[in-house]
Amino acid sequence: MITRAAVVLHAVRRLLSRSEWMVRLFRLPRATESPMAPGLIMVQIDGLSRAQFERALAAGEMPFLKRLATQYGYRTHTLYSGLPSTTPAVQGELFYGVQTAVPAFCYRDSRSGQVVRMYEPRPAANVEDALQQHGMPLLKGGSAYLDVFTGGAEESHFCPASLGWGGVIRGANPAVLAVLLLSNAFSLLRTAVLLILELFLAAGDFAHGLIEGRDFVKELKFVPTRVAICILLRELVTIGAKLDIARYLPIIHLNFLGYDEQAHRRGPSSFFAHWALKGIDDSIARIWRAAERSQLREYELWVYADHGQADVDSYAKTHGRSVGAAVADVFAEFRNRCNAPLPEDAHGIETQRVRNLGGQSFQRLFPVYPAVLAERDATEVTVTALGPLGLVYLPHPLAPHDRHRLAAALVAKAEIPMVLASEADGEALVWTSAGRFRLPQDRRTVFGENHPFLDEVTADMLKLCQHVDAGDFVISGARPNGRTVTFPIENGSHGGPGIDETRAFALLPKHVQLPQRGVAPIRPVDLRKAALRHLGRAGTEPAENPRRRRRRTLRVMTYNVHSCIGMDRRSSPERIARVIAQYEPDVVALQELDVGRPRTGRADQAHLIARHLEMAYHFHPTIQLEEEHYGNAILSRLPMRLVKAGKLPGLAFWPRREPRGAIWATVEVDGLELQVINTHLGLRRRERIAQAEALSGEDWLGHPECRGPRILIGDLNAGPGSRALRRLTVDLNDAQLSVPDHQPAKTWFGPYPTVRIDHVLVDAGIAVRHVEVPKTGLARLASDHLPLVVDLDLEGLS
Repeated sequence: MITRAAVVLHAVRRLLSRSEWMVRLFRLPRATESPMAPGLIMVQIDGLSRAQFERALAAGEMPFLKRLATQYGYRTHTLYSGLPSTTPAVQGELFYGVQTAVPAFCYRDSRSGQVVRMYEPRPAANVEDALQQHGMPLLKGGSAYLDVFTGGAEESHFCPASLGWGGVIRGANPAVLAVLLLSNAFSLLRTAVLLILELFLAAGDFAHGLIEGRDFVKELKFVPTRVAICILLRELVTIGAKLDIARYLPIIHLNFLGYDEQAHRRGPSSFFAHWALKGIDDSIARIWRAAERSQLREYELWVYADHGQADVDSYAKTHGRSVGAAVADVFAEFRNRCNAPLPEDAHGIETQRVRNLGGQSFQRLFPVYPAVLAERDATEVTVTALGPLGLVYLPHPLAPHDRHRLAAALVAKAEIPMVLASEADGEALVWTSAGRFRLPQDRRTVFGENHPFLDEVTADMLKLCQHVDAGDFVISGARPNGRTVTFPIENGSHGGPGIDETRAFALLPKHVQLPQRGVAPIRPVDLRKAALRHLGRAGTEPAENPRRRRRRTLRVMTYNVHSCIGMDRRSSPERIARVIAQYEPDVVALQELDVGRPRTGRADQAHLIARHLEMAYHFHPTIQLEEEHYGNAILSRLPMRLVKAGKLPGLAFWPRREPRGAIWATVEVDGLELQVINTHLGLRRRERIAQAEALSGEDWLGHPECRGPRILIGDLNAGPGSRALRRLTVDLNDAQLSVPDHQPAKTWFGPYPTVRIDHVLVDAGIAVRHVEVPKTGLARLASDHLPLVVDLDLEGLS
């Protein structure tokens, strides 16, 4: 009855879904895939470092993401962004597998001679055209929102190459639009309230900025653009992602800009930057709930940051002039002319991304700084500088002696913290106030002894200096023993090799397979490979290293699969196999399997699951009716031998009861033979007690051949403290009670687990290292039980 009620509720929620109705009204195409194909939603929180992310979780600013980490089996990984630590470079690596795709956010294109900025459509498209020659686009067949690159997505919105969302709206029937507005009245009202609230906050912040002596015009421009980026774009992206979930697109990538925008203006640790995180967290929660209701595709949600931001000192504010003007003075001594400072030298890229809303009306409503893409005179020196990273382009090569003098003068006279230049041998020279150094040899002096990614930053800085578009000098505001210097006027910045700039995070389900690198962080390319593997496209990339089982360790799983009928009433052995595969168990005990039964398409579920997992299996039917079987199985990828399979006693006065049984096999782990018994006990208390007595007796656990180590696993239909469980734990230990500080997790009823009736019981000599009950959307949908996963250490056994 509980299962039927959950199925009905699931169907009603889907029927009333506004996203479903919008897809129908706008006649948006849906993806055509086999039932329950895997899907992936990747959420990028632009500019949020791991340090600020952990602070936000601790302060309760992101309650949904905290719930993912504490209740839904997610793990936080350190993500090293690479260099430059900017969105275009990270997305180039994530979408195409190309590291250092661009040398900076703003640079001079060596082919055209133009200065380009990556928020402009043409430069972004040109870079992406080149990237497509190197790797398969990650977002093929999917959608992209607010990204620099499209990643090969079938549809991209609010990106430089596809501004706005107007095509869908303009092509719609007016009556459809009217229905859409009425059906989404609450959402529109909510967005309007949020806009008004953010406008009041922005007005207060504007007054505070004036009191501190900030520029009146710049502060005034920031008010409407901040509201547009932090609220309007966020809500439009959330709606778009929910629509794409209803359309079953295989992969959806969206980028939330609000925190990054506020952090640039007010600082990464400021109140207004962290205020933006609350709205982002709420949007992610809404997207998660939409994914949970998907009927065709099994979505996973991954959350990550592309890079971090650092609290910085502004070069332009400290010195009263732009870095371009300072470099011009130094080069004037060598009788060269220098370009006028670029607009970005005076201010950062805040407000530029409001262009992504598209449309002439939006451009007039939210004014931005003018974009300058004029060609440069070949006789001039060009300086591009956004954030703490800049590039200097000379009109002609200089002799080594002159180059050393110029670099030293840039440090001494222009007071640039760090100047770098590539050497022919693949190394780089570095000038700072402490002297001249060479990379990679002097990396500890250049980047600091305590840099957590010292080797990675060094390798990437060398690659950046050698980039074809990097120019003659790379200038950096990085100071290993002090605050980073940013070249525009801003309070938060990124792009350079600083710890906070390069130390981002990825919040992923625990089962996501990532490269085994010891303590080294993951990179965007690692996320790419994991995503391709999840989507079943791993054959297009080098194979991942599988989870390596240490000697004398064993991961076991018990799972009542409910005849592979999920909470959506769909029968799918493949879906059950995907749940199991995510956790890579060595031994799997399954209960309630159908073989040849009409209700589940006469499928041999044990065989299908084992084949999908590439495991051997033994199946024992507890019910046999001609060719129809129903029972339990043990699967393993290790050497396995069937010892016994048989029925358990029932109640004589209840002849119509469901027969119960057990299956016993030996599994060999590095020369050690384990006795594994899988069972499914009855529903009545007296029945379970009799069956527990039988299992403890001489036919099973007490059998002469059942010499330790022994493991009893299965659905016992008995909770903690029950007489049946107490009888079985006379000789065996409850794994969930054997891990210090572990709170025993419930396994039934699937979507809303309330009782603990699935168990792993082990001999006293077996050490339990880890226990987990997966609560992913897929696990909560696939069966009315959740699987129980236990890691066992057998090292002390003989």
